[in-house]
Parts: sequence; structure tokens; C-alpha cells
Amino acid sequence: MAIKIKYELGNHKGKGKEVIFIHFERNLEMNQRIRKLAGVKWSNTKKAWYVLDSAFYRDKFKLSPKNPIGKEVLSHIDSVNQPALLKFVETLQLRAYSHSTITTYRNEFAQLLYILKDKHVDELDATKLRSYFLYCINSLKLSENTLHSRINAVKFYFEQVLMREKFFFEIPRPKKPSILPKVISTKDIKKLFEVTTNIKHNTMLKLCYGMGLRVSEIVALKIKDIDSEQMQVFIERGKGKNDRYVNLPESILLQMREYFKEYKPKIYLFEGQYGGMYSVRSAQQVFNDALEKANINKTIGIHGLRHSYATHLMESGTDVMFVQKLLGHRDIKTTLRYVHVSKKEVKNIKSPLDSL
Repeated sequence: MAIKIKYELGNHKGKGKEVIFIHFERNLEMNQRIRKLAGVKWSNTKKAWYVLDSAFYRDKFKLSPKNPIGKEVLSHIDSVNQPALLKFVETLQLRAYSHSTITTYRNEFAQLLYILKDKHVDELDATKLRSYFLYCINSLKLSENTLHSRINAVKFYFEQVLMREKFFFEIPRPKKPSILPKVISTKDIKKLFEVTTNIKHNTMLKLCYGMGLRVSEIVALKIKDIDSEQMQVFIERGKGKNDRYVNLPESILLQMREYFKEYKPKIYLFEGQYGGMYSVRSAQQVFNDALEKANINKTIGIHGLRHSYATHLMESGTDVMFVQKLLGHRDIKTTLRYVHVSKKEVKNIKSPLDSL
């Protein structure tokens, strides 16, 4: 009797890895065959074997080819639309958009160009774009946030590059979900620091949490911006190109001096193996490794340290206006999200079930 095998595309718990899960009824022979696949691993959560989602395994399992993602898509754009992409990026640069925004917009706009093949993007009208965004929702199953980014990118091209005013007037936007920030408890924060024995990595994580920094801010932090006498740190051109000051935690001062003696950074507080700015990806990996060592089963990124900083400040009674300044938020509404996460009064309310 033939064994039914079901393949499921998914993401391995919080590690950002796109994988293919392999489901089948318990069978010793099939188990032995699956275990011979290169890079195969077992998922306790899914109770299934999985391999990385690659072109090789898509072909082997007779699955549809994977659409290029991120900057991969750039090499798949027809020559007809290459000038449009170049003009798009140049306009973003002239408008002084940040590097990360340019990268995001470029990759999202490129997805539309990839779908068009040899059809020129300038020939699209509002009706065809509406159909494209419906395809993004119904076929590609894009999240609301990703869809917003894609709409913003395409909108920028037609309204800012081609100067077609109100071109998107008839295209509605999906409602964004109201998602509260993910937070790590103080107990787990301590565990993270305890398991991170490398002084460089430990100092990096402590400063991310202790000053509420974004990962882009911690890697861009320069030695000259640290004032140990005033116990303040200057954050230059944070998100939105806003400068701000944050307080340097007193408890980290001795450790930072030890770190300086051992690593002798020259320009940036944290530098790569061969000098220069430490990479964002490496900082994220430091956090992921700490999360795994501490056995913290949470789907959360290094940005969770910033969320935790804000929430714990709120819980300690810090005024929301001060938290807004320390985080560098332009809009108080962004900071007020942490009020919903941190309300001690709500947490102390007991369910009537506990009184039965």
C-alpha cells in the first residue's frame, strides 16, 4: 500500500527559516529514507521532519517553483522594466530616504516588475493594479503589513516618479492588525544575560535592553557618542533621522571598561572581526543564540529587548512622556502601546474562575 506523503510549507519556530515539513503516517522504512535527506531535522512542535525550502527540494518533491524573494528578485526582472527600477531607486535616493526604506521599497516594487515579465509597468492603470493587489492577498497570502509596504512602494512609483496624482484614490488599503509588542519578562532577561558569557555579546545585549535601542542603533553606536561623565549616550540619526539622548545604565560602566580593555574598539563601540560596523545580522544572531541557550521558548527578535525596556519602564511608574523621548517616538500613540502591555492593575485582576 502506497504511503501518503503531505508536504507543508512553513516557517521554523521564530528562526526566520522557511522550510518544508514532511508529513506521513508512522512507517519505519519511510522514516529511514527521510533521515537520509541532507539537512533533514525533526520538529517536536509539528511532529514532522523538515528540510530547508530550496529549489532542490521543491524539484525533488514536485512542488511549484519558489518565487524569488528579497533582492533575489532583482535578477529576474525583464530588461523592459530595468530602467523603471533604476529611476525608482534614484528618486528614493534624491528624496533622502533611509537605506533600509530604499531596500524595502525596491524589493517590493521589484515583485510587481517580476510578475509583469516583458509588459511595461507604465502601461498599468488603477484597475490592473487593483487586480494585482487582490492577487497578493488571495494567491500570495501576504500579511497586512507586507501588503502595506508593497502598496506604498508601487504608489511611490506612480505618484512620485511618474507624477500621476491621486492614482491610488480608488484602491482601498487593508486594515492593519492591532498587534501589541512582544515582551520578555525580567526573569528571562536575566537568564539571557547569564547564558551569554562572551563579554562583547553580553555588553551588546545589555545595552540594547538597558537603553531601549533598535538593533540598527546599537551597531551604529560610536565610542565618541558615549559620555560616561554625564552618563548619557547620543543616538545619531535614529529611525526617521532623529537625534536623541538616552541614559547610560550605571550598572554597565565597569563591564564596558573591561570590554574596552579586551577588544579595543576604534570607531564603533561594537566592531566586526576585521573592523568597521558590526553587522545587524550578527547582532540578531547573538540574540537568537542567547534565546536558545536560555531555553526561552518565545517567537521574538532582538527588537523585543527594546519593547521590554519600554514596558518595564512603564511598570516601574515612569511617565509615558519620558518613555516617548527615550525611545525617540514622534507620535505618543506609538509609545502608548506599552501602556496596554504593562498595566499592573489589569494583571492583578483575578478571574472569577479562581474564586470557585
